[in-house]
Amino acid sequence: MNAYEVLKERGFIEQMTHEDEIKTLFEKGGVTFYIGIDPTADSLHVGHFLTVMAMAHMQRCGNRPICLMGGGTGMIGDPSGKADMRQMMTVETIDHNVACIKEQLSHFINFDNDSAIIVNNADWLRNLNYIEFLRDVGVHFSVNRMLAADCFKTRMDKEAGLSFLEFNYMIMQGYDFLELYNRHNCVMELGGNDQWSNIIAGVELIRRKLGKPAYGMTFKLLTNSEGIKMGKTVSGAVWLDPEKTSPYEFFQYWRNIGDKDVEKCLALLTFLPMDEVRRLGALEGSEINKAKEVLAFELTKIVHGETEAAKAQEAARALFGKGVVAGSVPTTELSAADFAEGMDILTLLTTTGIVPSRSEGRRAVQQGGVKVAEQPITDLEFKVTADLFTDGKLLIQKGKKTFHNVIMK
Repeated sequence: MNAYEVLKERGFIEQMTHEDEIKTLFEKGGVTFYIGIDPTADSLHVGHFLTVMAMAHMQRCGNRPICLMGGGTGMIGDPSGKADMRQMMTVETIDHNVACIKEQLSHFINFDNDSAIIVNNADWLRNLNYIEFLRDVGVHFSVNRMLAADCFKTRMDKEAGLSFLEFNYMIMQGYDFLELYNRHNCVMELGGNDQWSNIIAGVELIRRKLGKPAYGMTFKLLTNSEGIKMGKTVSGAVWLDPEKTSPYEFFQYWRNIGDKDVEKCLALLTFLPMDEVRRLGALEGSEINKAKEVLAFELTKIVHGETEAAKAQEAARALFGKGVVAGSVPTTELSAADFAEGMDILTLLTTTGIVPSRSEGRRAVQQGGVKVAEQPITDLEFKVTADLFTDGKLLIQKGKKTFHNVIMK
């Protein structure tokens, strides 16, 4: 199967600029394409991971990926899908984030023998001559058409409006595509569906300025069956960095997704053959939990390696069997002095990050969803004391799926 057929069968493709031409392009193979990543953090999250998987599938089918780091565009911030202006970052922060993401990508994409490359748009954006840029590139953009783009219309309707800084983002992303075309013969840009307007801008710039064919394709955003973006938990985003989201927490996130989302996630986020994906997705009732465990294991294996995936799986099974595998669940170390006079349950829940606020902790306790050492806690004044620890350890549970180890130093 060629790359188009693989991506289509697995459910990636949402929109294409020139469908017939793109199909023909993939039949020939050897397509150089790019996906851009703005370094808004020092780690990729699961929303990025869908496009990374698409990149990996494309490479496995004989095409050449370019991973474009947004060291230049990151200084503005993409307004797409954002209700408010992004927080401005320093150059030092941006460069640090770029370095971290480059290292992560090497786990998923093969960069040996120039089979894929990483480039940084800071190389051509940070030192642009503004007047020359406007005359050379800006002249090809229609303000009327730009304002009609969804990413701008949403912001224009808000009181804060759209800053001129952000308005330049689409032009810069279009210019990225032109630079990659000239430097590396890159003929296609891929991205999430929220990037459609930005991708079209680059395709049209190349076609107008150079008179050469260029193409764009977008992928479905990673959403659940209710259309809500996946990859968010009470404590924040689900990151690929094990220091931000532990392999166990990562495993548990996928183990606990909705039944209706299992088949889609298996298709989009693993390399399992589609026959197996469909078989697992067809399981019903309690059997669907087997499919969820396969999903969690396969995804954790891709991101963190097979050893960590096995450890996370063992820990999850042990926890649900009322046992604990040391070091495999989220852990917080606290001083013995903290428990000398007892720590109230709400303080413990917030200190460990089990809940983001005391009000949410209060609701969890009142609803009977909190256990300490497997004992239900319903008293908001309950104090956790040193005598509750066994060998310096204490297991806290919220609901059926959240576990946390507290270690007393």
